[in-house]
Amino acid sequence: MDLFVIRHGKAGQSSDDPDDSTRPLTPNGREEIREIARWMRRERFRFDVIASSPLARASETAGIIARALDRKDRLVLWDELAPEEDPDTICYHAAQSGDDAVILIVGHEPALSALVGRIISGGGTGSVIFAKGGLAKIRNFSFDGKPSGDLQWLLTPKQILEMR
Repeated sequence: MDLFVIRHGKAGQSSDDPDDSTRPLTPNGREEIREIARWMRRERFRFDVIASSPLARASETAGIIARALDRKDRLVLWDELAPEEDPDTICYHAAQSGDDAVILIVGHEPALSALVGRIISGGGTGSVIFAKGGLAKIRNFSFDGKPSGDLQWLLTPKQILEMR
């Protein structure tokens, strides 16, 4: 399975409000994600599942990508992609899509870095850092009680946009 992981685009400033779930992308964040989605379309990315955190900034990011790739029917919300959730639960859920699936996960920091670190270290603790809009590709993802996979690449939005 190929597993792609993207951090949501730039969002407005967090506030003291304990409910941070409704914070949307900024206009610049939306435009940057649109550009990334257009690059994905040119590169012929095809996802069987586009799984998003239920928080507004992530689901907005996922929606932009799904529309650009004509994959709106593949867009789903996974509660386990909300911040502070267990990475193994996300891995288990992703693995249910089958060995030949291509999945895009849209979520938040620091959970995504922990997730990718756990996968590429075979269930241990690796470390990567995602910029807002950063995208990683993990080849040979599997989950058999512990996650594993090979990090093929991790790109910042600037790197992606330079490939246009």
